[in-house]
Amino acid sequence: MQVSETTPIIVGVGQFVERIDAPDYAGLSFADLSARAGAAALADARAALPLAPMVKAVGAIRTFEESGAMQVPFGRADKMPLAVARRLGIEPEVAILEKVGGQSPLALLADMGARIASGEVTAALMFGSEAISTVRHLTTRGESRDWAEHDDGEMIDKGMGFEGTLSPVSIAHGIRAPVVAYALCENARRARLGLSREAYAAEMGRLFSPFTEVAARNPYSAAAVKPMSAGEIATPGERNRMIADPYPLKLVSRDQVNQAAAVLLMSVKAAREAGVPEERWVFLHGAALANEREILDRPDIGAYPAARAAIASAFARAGRSVADIAAFDFYSCFPIPVFNAAIDGLGLSPDDPRGLTVTGGLPYFGGAGNNYSMHAFASMAERLRAKPGDFGFVGLNGGFQSKYGAAVFSTEPCEWPGCETGSIQQKLDAAAKPSMAPAPEGRGRIGTYTVTYAKGVPEQAIVIGEMLSGGRFIAASREPETVAAMTEVDPLGREVSVTPSEKRNSFTFA
Repeated sequence: MQVSETTPIIVGVGQFVERIDAPDYAGLSFADLSARAGAAALADARAALPLAPMVKAVGAIRTFEESGAMQVPFGRADKMPLAVARRLGIEPEVAILEKVGGQSPLALLADMGARIASGEVTAALMFGSEAISTVRHLTTRGESRDWAEHDDGEMIDKGMGFEGTLSPVSIAHGIRAPVVAYALCENARRARLGLSREAYAAEMGRLFSPFTEVAARNPYSAAAVKPMSAGEIATPGERNRMIADPYPLKLVSRDQVNQAAAVLLMSVKAAREAGVPEERWVFLHGAALANEREILDRPDIGAYPAARAAIASAFARAGRSVADIAAFDFYSCFPIPVFNAAIDGLGLSPDDPRGLTVTGGLPYFGGAGNNYSMHAFASMAERLRAKPGDFGFVGLNGGFQSKYGAAVFSTEPCEWPGCETGSIQQKLDAAAKPSMAPAPEGRGRIGTYTVTYAKGVPEQAIVIGEMLSGGRFIAASREPETVAAMTEVDPLGREVSVTPSEKRNSFTFA
């Protein structure tokens, strides 16, 4: 198939990992890690001509620090895209810092691709990294670094993009950390399926056990990984302490990583002129991004309509079905987004012979912040090049099951499909919202919950449910008796007595 000369294609991918126990460990900064991955992507294209001078657009995925999730005491580059470009000898005309979220690699890919398709630029490099492992390692040892640097060029900062992810009410009741939000979603799904705690834990372990096998084979995993059985993953213990019900540590995304990934895009014409072999080319066949509502506004807290809508749109644009896909990578910070997208949404099985990940997943390969799916893009491109004509799918998840991206790739040529957003969002936004009880007082029934732990000790309970008089409620408790009761007996479906207050509602068992 002949495609337009301005069609954007992936021609190079690169990944880099720095393990603190490696003999050559150097404690690289965020910008240094990204530059290593960027250099690898430029080399991966195997062009006949130098590619750095051709790159006129660069884009960076926000680090956790730039996202407000942590503070690094060593300083940082004030314009990450330009700091990395400088290291690579790139002089960009466009530099972009993308929004927060695990969906951001697809948003940036869509932006860069659109600029190439319109003829604004002919080559673009996108990248991202995390160095949290090094930050923690050095600070624990009492060491310091100077990672602060400044660039004078212009940068497009797309902003944080937190709008609509959490309401003040949710935050007031303790829904701040991702593990808390996802735990509430997970237990809501368990409630819908009618499974016991033990049965659902077994399902979570069964889902993620194959991920550990992939991570163990992946040379870019954040640390050495051994395959684990479902029981090892899901059974709490001394080395697998509870974080937030229903999650022990081994079901939680690993953020302590030093990882980077990069993707190089070029127009077909530029790739030919640079002598990039066609067997390196990977085409985007379909893509979509969709936003989910804030947790309390979701009719079913355990579901993910935005994920289903985005996936359906990407498949439709690509003209493919799930049966046509040879390889998958589902964003896997916790089990619930994989359950929603892969198992409930597409009807896949945890032991599907095609596998549900090409990287190994965030708890085992590494949760490289907002940039995890850049690694999925890179691994998928390598997988598809090895089997020309196959199709691969990458599902991206951001926020608190707040934003979903879906992308279909293949070495099979096709015109640039763009990334669908508007029509999907209109349908999602039109769905009815549940009504909240304005000042919930009296009896209610628990629909979902979590108990958070501090160093393995239960600390706080959060519940969401329906008042018997009507309307949804949220409440929290730190009372030892109530928290203990939540751990001793499955609280799903139990009645509670809710007491309102200005700051947050409290509850006790009725």
